[in-house]
Amino acid sequence: MTDTAVLLEKAAHLNSPNYAPAPVIFDHGQGVRLTDTEGNEYLDFVAGIAVCALGHANPTLVEALRDQLGRLTHVSNLYYSTEQIKLLEALVAASFADRVFFCSSGAEANEAALKLARRYQKVVAGRQDKTGIITMKHSFHGRTLATVTATGQPKYHEGFEPLVPGFQYVPFNDLDALKEVIGRDTAAVMIEPIQGEGGLRPADAAYLKGVRELCDQHGALLIFDEVQTGVGRTGSLFAYQHFGVTPDIMTLAKGLGGGVPLGATLATEKVWQAWVPGSHGSTAGGNPLACRAGNTVLETIARDNLLENARARGERLQQGLSKLAERYEFMIDVRGIGLMVGVECQDDYARRVVEAARAEGLLINTAGGHTLRFVPPLIVTDADIDEALERLERALKVVAD
Repeated sequence: MTDTAVLLEKAAHLNSPNYAPAPVIFDHGQGVRLTDTEGNEYLDFVAGIAVCALGHANPTLVEALRDQLGRLTHVSNLYYSTEQIKLLEALVAASFADRVFFCSSGAEANEAALKLARRYQKVVAGRQDKTGIITMKHSFHGRTLATVTATGQPKYHEGFEPLVPGFQYVPFNDLDALKEVIGRDTAAVMIEPIQGEGGLRPADAAYLKGVRELCDQHGALLIFDEVQTGVGRTGSLFAYQHFGVTPDIMTLAKGLGGGVPLGATLATEKVWQAWVPGSHGSTAGGNPLACRAGNTVLETIARDNLLENARARGERLQQGLSKLAERYEFMIDVRGIGLMVGVECQDDYARRVVEAARAEGLLINTAGGHTLRFVPPLIVTDADIDEALERLERALKVVAD
């Protein structure tokens, strides 16, 4: 039995059973490539599920983190650090927000957003009855009890009932459906500008503008969950900038830390009036190491013009996938924005393509069960895109035969 097989057997008995990892153990990476313990190399178009914005072992990020580890890793939010203040300033300068709350994950960022919205209505707006949260069907907002309740997919609810009360779900991209349920008791509407786990479905710009208007009419806050779409993924630093619709609250994570756990909840000064010392907290949120990572990611995106890269490479990827879809009838739709691209497939073809692609040295995964998800690092090149499409086509031939 090989060393890899021994390790996989150990993991099967020791790892919590909520995961079903592929039978691969990765040893190291560089740029958009990963190498496993058997020496096999893969093009990584999963990027840790849109987390590794700068790819693997990015020299700038590695140097920054090494330096920070030698200086200061953690002090808690009882104190400030220079890296935290620097990242606060950078995020406020780059967005609509006036203040930022740091945490360690997207679920925590969304949990904070939901708590902030409800407390705003009670403390600032003076509406004790305004507690309802409306989210979209097929959405995904996290795994805490509140954020899994916010997630509009029943499969994630099973076994965790009773869920947090006060949540309603309406179809995505359907303004009339939202009009029917939004009302005087609605505290907030929470929406992903592009549904990630729901199948990489972009919102219509007119729809988001309509949602903004409805929230204003009813005194509800608009929350954009940009955990997956934020930090350059769509070719804009934040997706709300792409759509031209500004929320009251925005959540970030994934790409913000470039692989170091880091989440953030951003909001306007008006909304932050709801919180006072002790309203919420996070022990590890915004620690110097994570904030150094966040600062380095933002600086590198700006320095290396990665927003333009995401737009251009994303267009090349979509064009290549569309050409493949013309030849393989089980590929029924190609959609996305920037480097967040999905290919909807018939039946169980998506799962089969993922497995065949891995055998060809290409890492992709599924979203929403039937959609292939392509979210490579923002540093991806034309040559990487073309190579990925070649490997994918070999996988598609295997599946089609």
